[in-house]
Amino acid sequence: MPAADAKSRDTRPRILVVDDDHRLCRFLEKFLASEGYATASANEGRAMRRAMADESFDLVILDLTFPAGEDGLSLARTLRSQYDLPVIMLSGKNSTIDKVVCLELGADDYITKPFEPRELLARVRTVLRRFARRINLSETMEGASPAIRFAGWQLDPSRYELSSPEGERVRLTSQEFQILSALVERRGRILSRDQILDIVANRSWTPYDRSIDVLIGKIRRKLRDDVRDAQYIKTIRGVGYMFAADARGE
Repeated sequence: MPAADAKSRDTRPRILVVDDDHRLCRFLEKFLASEGYATASANEGRAMRRAMADESFDLVILDLTFPAGEDGLSLARTLRSQYDLPVIMLSGKNSTIDKVVCLELGADDYITKPFEPRELLARVRTVLRRFARRINLSETMEGASPAIRFAGWQLDPSRYELSSPEGERVRLTSQEFQILSALVERRGRILSRDQILDIVANRSWTPYDRSIDVLIGKIRRKLRDDVRDAQYIKTIRGVGYMFAADARGE
């Protein structure tokens, strides 16, 4: 069978690993292949762009730092602006600011080096499952779930879409959409950060993780909700967040 035909018939999820560490790339290619994934690697930005142009991928695992050329943040911006697929960031740093920056760019998860391969595998499975649920909802549940309206905005759970009062689509990452949906569906109730994390990630996060605050900030900006006089998502100091606007299903 020709190589092109074999690749086109390969139904395994495809993962691109982008890291300047050649040994790590080889290891992850072999490890992920043993777990049922089709994996390719690139060691810098130009190689990543070539790989993305030549093939379609379901997930990118991207290092945060590179010794030369574009860094991981710049590459993450490229992925976010040109492709609709999940991204897991890798980093040798464990600082909160690095996690915050990655989340600001729309990364779906963040893992610190060195890591246990099984932990990365669990993150990969969780992110792909979450993204597949979003795609499947868009394809198979069109019109099945009522859209929710508030102050002219429309949140459509069946399509994973948010529309502005002017009718413009507002792009949300899967985590942003799930957080906003969780708040809207429980409007008038206070949700703690831990409750929101459980809803969105379904796994344990460290108690000092600022990811929820970062994601709430991004959602507010997209809703044009001024934090100093929030009309939609209110901060309940020391407790969590509450969706305050009236909402109705249609």
